[in-house]
Amino acid sequence: MNAPDAVRARRHAFWGDARFFLGIALIAVSVAGVWFVVSASRHTAPVYAAARTIVVGEVVGADDVRVVEVALGQVAGTYLGSDDLADGIVATRTIGRGELVPQAAVGPAGDARTTRVVVRSDVDVPASIEPGSIVEIWEAPLVERGVFDAPRILVPDATVVSVARDESMIGGGAAALELVIPRSDVSATLAAMSGGSSLSVVETTGAAR
Repeated sequence: MNAPDAVRARRHAFWGDARFFLGIALIAVSVAGVWFVVSASRHTAPVYAAARTIVVGEVVGADDVRVVEVALGQVAGTYLGSDDLADGIVATRTIGRGELVPQAAVGPAGDARTTRVVVRSDVDVPASIEPGSIVEIWEAPLVERGVFDAPRILVPDATVVSVARDESMIGGGAAALELVIPRSDVSATLAAMSGGSSLSVVETTGAAR
């Protein structure tokens, strides 16, 4: 073998060895990446899930949640953990039974912008209305004894806490509902009740519960 051929042979041998080691390195990186993904998916963290439907404005206590172990990866910090349940926190939106409790769904009681009222609906409410349902309150203002004006929406967005239906009347009757409403609507609601208006609670079409 002459000198040029020897040089070319050494070059081929070098690049052949380099490609071999590069291939080994790529395989190692791929295996490490798969291992990392599998390991991360198996890592679980304790977070809270709602033990019942918690409506907006309700205080969230230890009896209202349960600890579950779930694999959340990098988003684990966005959910209420076992060390995050402070006294006096309230739900800032309705949290469905079994739902993981997001940090953004709770806040200090002092920040609440809602309050509770009990409204007696002069017409019965459908069976689909239950705790967590989103409803409207309609008012028919009293004009004179036994005469009412056309109904209008009094509160467009209320959340049901509880429902007490009057089953004593044939064909259905009135119902009393504990509702969470915005504080800005409290004055008008109390005025309607004290003024003798006819109030009706109507489920919002397509509202999630």
